[in-house]
Amino acid sequence: MTVPAEKELPKPSNFLRQVIERDLEQGTYAQRRWGGTPGDAAHHQAGAPDPAKIRTRFPPEPNGYLHVGHAKSICLNFGLARDYGGVCHMRFDDTNPEKEDVEYVNSILDAVQWLGFSWDANGSSHLYQASDYFDFMYRAAEYLIEAGLAYVDEQSAEEMRVNRGDFGKPGVDSPFRSRSIEENLQRFRDMRDGKLADGAAVLRARIDMASPNINMRDPALYRIRRAEHHNTGDKWCIYPMYTYAHPIEDALENITHSLCTLEFEDQRPFYDWLLDRLGEGGLTNQPHPRQYEFARLNLTYVITSKRKLKQLVDEKHVSGWDDPRMPTIVGMRRRGYTPESIQLFAERIGVTKSDSWIDYSTLDQALRDDLDPKAARAMAVLDPVKLVITNWGEVMGGEDVLDACSAPVHPHLPELGRREFNFGAELWIERTDYEEAPPKGYNRLYPGNKVRLKYGHVVTCTGATRDAKGNVTVVHAELVPDTKSGTPGSDKVKVKGVITWVAAADALKAEVRLYDRLFAVPQPDTGDKDFLEELNPDSLKVVTAYVEPSLATAKGDDKFQFERHGYFVADRVDHREGKPVFNRVAGMKDSWGK
Repeated sequence: MTVPAEKELPKPSNFLRQVIERDLEQGTYAQRRWGGTPGDAAHHQAGAPDPAKIRTRFPPEPNGYLHVGHAKSICLNFGLARDYGGVCHMRFDDTNPEKEDVEYVNSILDAVQWLGFSWDANGSSHLYQASDYFDFMYRAAEYLIEAGLAYVDEQSAEEMRVNRGDFGKPGVDSPFRSRSIEENLQRFRDMRDGKLADGAAVLRARIDMASPNINMRDPALYRIRRAEHHNTGDKWCIYPMYTYAHPIEDALENITHSLCTLEFEDQRPFYDWLLDRLGEGGLTNQPHPRQYEFARLNLTYVITSKRKLKQLVDEKHVSGWDDPRMPTIVGMRRRGYTPESIQLFAERIGVTKSDSWIDYSTLDQALRDDLDPKAARAMAVLDPVKLVITNWGEVMGGEDVLDACSAPVHPHLPELGRREFNFGAELWIERTDYEEAPPKGYNRLYPGNKVRLKYGHVVTCTGATRDAKGNVTVVHAELVPDTKSGTPGSDKVKVKGVITWVAAADALKAEVRLYDRLFAVPQPDTGDKDFLEELNPDSLKVVTAYVEPSLATAKGDDKFQFERHGYFVADRVDHREGKPVFNRVAGMKDSWGK
């Protein structure tokens, strides 16, 4: 159910919302102009007043598939822009040509749109890539050299590491730090023109080798890397470092609030230093963007390391990036999580500046809360054993007689209609619904006990047949006449137990994949233990189930509540007419570890 806009509840506040509201109240960015596209200071100053009150950005590197942690960032950046009359830019930080691929670009765009967000606003697209700014980044680098703020360092990587110092020892100036501006400019152009070997030199900012913040000890700005780039081809053999490129990208795009995770907090002084220097030189628009850090998502029973996720795929511990046990957005989508449930999850966990672990059950509860009001209901038997009603023919007038039954598609949405199925002499029930010697409080089938078969009739259990190994092969019962649900007098026989079922005559055989946590421990990516040793051996069980005939028309991605079992989705890859495949998304309630 959609809540009318005027009745929407206020979003819970957090420190980022407070920062944005303060800036809007003080008019921090109110006088900025927007040139219609990213550009330098002159480009924007020639434009109109910026129609966006704020600008945020989602800037993934296209070197892998997005995961649930990225989903939080997507919801945060696009959500804040939406809530405060702003625009969120979709930007690819594609400054590392060796690890990036168009496949990842396409998967990222698809994931953002699937989550319900768009980078189109004010009549134009705000889809950008850092590599389009390489010319400006080079120009900015030459400006820094000419201003005496950058130099070409030709120390070896090991010499640079040693001379950088550590937290207890200041760095040592490079012997190349005192080169003239002219010599630095020439060597940088030699780097650009391919006259130096990979690794032979880097361009560094000249800041302070004694700074207590190691990130300010003349950080590298450019390195030599002969590699084909998916966007610029072989035009460049030098590429900007991420810490140099990122603030420039933000400035060219008129970003106001640059939101990133806590590991970038120590980089903020360099972010501000660089944009202050470029602003002083008239290269970038002012006031410049500000960086704010928030805690990344730590979700129990999940790892989000791209390297380790790739290892799971490469070593075939999972079936691929979209394996429903994977925390990737494509995996979560195939598992059956909805965009709305992920947005709800992101809103509930909030935004803080302190790291903490979020229990996986929080995500599942968001899924239940989203699907419960709208998912069609169906009955399914996941561990089937046959129930034979021995007096069916006598009471109903023939063994082959089928009794038409029905149930609402959704108990609270009568407009969705009813689903139809039959009741007959032979039914499938759950194996756990029969006990020879029931424990205390057990109200299902056992000799002498009466139960209601939901939407159908009341039966009295008379016993069971077992095979040579003692396994129950058939449960026997007798029909109690005149007890069909919805008919006069159906409630004259009082029962404590109600069980689900499907008729052998019209049930559909289906493959059901019972997914659970991929890892058996809450924090699998911590400590010294090999994370592969902590895989959950029961993360996937495949069963042959029987489902009610209404599911014959299910299409891939359709979501259902299998009554008493939980929420399931028709697999978007393998499900097809005549060969149904359903994935369990979540149980009716959290039972992990119980």
